[in-house]
Amino acid sequence: MSAPEKDMHGRPIETDDPVPDVKNVVLVMSGKGGVGKSTVAANLALALSRGGYRVGLLDADLYGPSVPTLFGITGQPLSDGNKIQPLNRFGIKLMSIGFLLEDPTSAVVWRGPMLHGALVQFLKDVDWGELDYLLLDLPPGTGDIALTLAQRVRTNGSVIVTTPQEVALQDVYKAVNMCHKVGIPITGVVENESYFICDGCDKRHELFGSGGGEKVAELAKAPLIGQIPLHGDVRKWGDAGTPIVQASPASEMAKAFVAIAERLVEELDRHNASSEGGLSIDRSGGSNKHLPIAR
Repeated sequence: MSAPEKDMHGRPIETDDPVPDVKNVVLVMSGKGGVGKSTVAANLALALSRGGYRVGLLDADLYGPSVPTLFGITGQPLSDGNKIQPLNRFGIKLMSIGFLLEDPTSAVVWRGPMLHGALVQFLKDVDWGELDYLLLDLPPGTGDIALTLAQRVRTNGSVIVTTPQEVALQDVYKAVNMCHKVGIPITGVVENESYFICDGCDKRHELFGSGGGEKVAELAKAPLIGQIPLHGDVRKWGDAGTPIVQASPASEMAKAFVAIAERLVEELDRHNASSEGGLSIDRSGGSNKHLPIAR
């Protein structure tokens, strides 16, 4: 990945934006659990960071945080009395509810208002500083977390992660439609676990079918920015706390993530350069009885 351009375009900043020093806020989402969304988010963050960008990763999956495991990091974030200091690993600023749990097996049993409050605090009260990219790893589904983000922060991109099989696509379609309804721009689609190449064999084995990524991209009206093969090293290094882009940057799998990150940068910059705004944000907290963002 080439060095960042000094005149890189960024998102429009509102006066009450919780992260005003962040140029790009990108949601990594799916609507479907188990498609490798957190693995994609972690490796994209590392690919961007290794490309010279200032990167943060917020684990917005408050019920099932994965960042502590994927990055092999624990510990309580400290506060300077004003801001919470994010943890740092491989040059990336990290925040997760998992850092605040005494026992990693503990369940977070919260209703919507508590989720909303925690997420806003993770955005507004964490010292993210000046970042080129803040990636948010969203939970499955189309509920409170996504709606809170749509209302409280001006996201200028999202990456939809899917796997090829039809049972995954049905949920991913719902996430795409939610983005369209609340005004979250879809930057690109990533098809994970696209195919498998066994040892000593050059044949592509499409274990979960084919064409799923293209179908999602067509519905989303966004490009398919990458297809990631199924490979045991991705799982191995993620479980070991060092995602493959960091652990084995010369591997074909790492190169696949880097290529997706490069395409993401290109698409975001193109969108930012051509964006004319045109979004009206409802700050009433729901009293106006319509979706938080309307075109």
